[in-house]
Amino acid sequence: MTPSETVAAQVREAQRLSAQGNLPQAVAAYQRLLARWPQLADCWYNLGRLQRQLRQFDAALESYAQALRAGISRPEEVHLNRGVIYSDCLRQDAAAERELRAALALNPNYLPALQNLANLHEDLGQREAARGVYERMLKLEPHAFEALARYARLSASNDAALIARLQAALTHPAATAADQASLGFVLAGLHDAGGQYEIAFTAATAANRASKLAARGSAHYDRAAHERLVDELMQAFPHRRAPQAQVTAGTPRPLFICGMFRSGSTLTERLLAGNPTVAGGGELDLLPQMVQGALAPFPSSMASVTPERLAQLAGEYLQIIARLFPGATCVTDKRLDNFLYLGLIKALFPEARIVHTTRDALDTCLSIFFLHLDQRMAYALDLMDIGHYYRQYRRLMAHWQALYGTDILEFNYDTLVREPRAAAQHLLSFCGLEWDEACLEFAGRAASVKTASVWQVREALHSRSLGRARHYASQLAPLAQYLGEP
Repeated sequence: MTPSETVAAQVREAQRLSAQGNLPQAVAAYQRLLARWPQLADCWYNLGRLQRQLRQFDAALESYAQALRAGISRPEEVHLNRGVIYSDCLRQDAAAERELRAALALNPNYLPALQNLANLHEDLGQREAARGVYERMLKLEPHAFEALARYARLSASNDAALIARLQAALTHPAATAADQASLGFVLAGLHDAGGQYEIAFTAATAANRASKLAARGSAHYDRAAHERLVDELMQAFPHRRAPQAQVTAGTPRPLFICGMFRSGSTLTERLLAGNPTVAGGGELDLLPQMVQGALAPFPSSMASVTPERLAQLAGEYLQIIARLFPGATCVTDKRLDNFLYLGLIKALFPEARIVHTTRDALDTCLSIFFLHLDQRMAYALDLMDIGHYYRQYRRLMAHWQALYGTDILEFNYDTLVREPRAAAQHLLSFCGLEWDEACLEFAGRAASVKTASVWQVREALHSRSLGRARHYASQLAPLAQYLGEP
């Protein structure tokens, strides 16, 4: 076999392993190949992609750097991928911006880098900078409808010309179902802010329908399956376990924030992060990764998992947050659907404090209906499915409350808005933190926010969202009856 045939055979083997989902073996295959033929730029790129999937972020960055040194075609794409790792995985926004600007230096018209740069400006609260990048994108590509939607979200609600532009884009032949969803959710929000509630609800309904179409059949919420999951979770954790896992010395203490979307969780995290010892971790994916990987099939695996294995997994979790947030004494984990995993959290971290954010049920469900969520959260695309999910969430939280009541604080958004100082002081006391006046000074804080509430939490506390559901009483009547809400 000639050297070129040998290389081709090894590349095919690495690709086969990757296609089969054998990622560690595929990584090893690429590493063996590149040890002999380090000039294979595309193989470095593929290796970096696999290492990122395996959460080997430093290794992925180095593999991408090797691809650049080997002269890969379309180097701007490599810089983009490095920027995403820095921003989304390592929380190093300055490094992310350097990579995105490096991509744009190579290709000033590279729309994916412009989109990510605008996103980064939004995360950092840099409204005008984000608007400028979106305007640049729309000059390059007038049919960049996602950019138009995001640009509109940053604009005034009473801009009639902008609303007309969004409506025209919705019916444009080039607009995909995904585009129509993005445009429609923004239109719904603008009409809601302008007091045009019937039009807003119609727009939100159409946007959810478009989002379901964009998922191409994968966005199906199975009510019976979700009920079984809740049953299995309650059966897997029938009582409070005796403390077994040990906390790794010298690592931050995790604080868990969970609840439904649109329940005030981002604001809660911002309040806590006003204490200088606390780092806002945002929506960490560490527990879902653990459930889908090391503890699969969960929750049945909890019947046989050993205390030693739990201690190992707890240590790995703590080492990761210590690396992501060096110097922090406490780190918040605000992955909202961690309410599914409170039994696991208490098995890993017996002393963990859990903040359960709540809000008026109808306000919560309505706000989710108006929110453009990932289609994998299929319950969010139908108002009555949201209601079903909410009832199951309420059932499961009642179970956790019965087991861990003293370690769970129900932190209500409506109460916070009405009595901010008393509520915030109670929150910090529950979490074992000293009060700091900076906790209430969150509106102008420069820290990155990577959630749908990126702009709301940069405002001073207001009561505009309290009782929002009253504007949609007729549309929400079936949901209110189903939830038992007045």
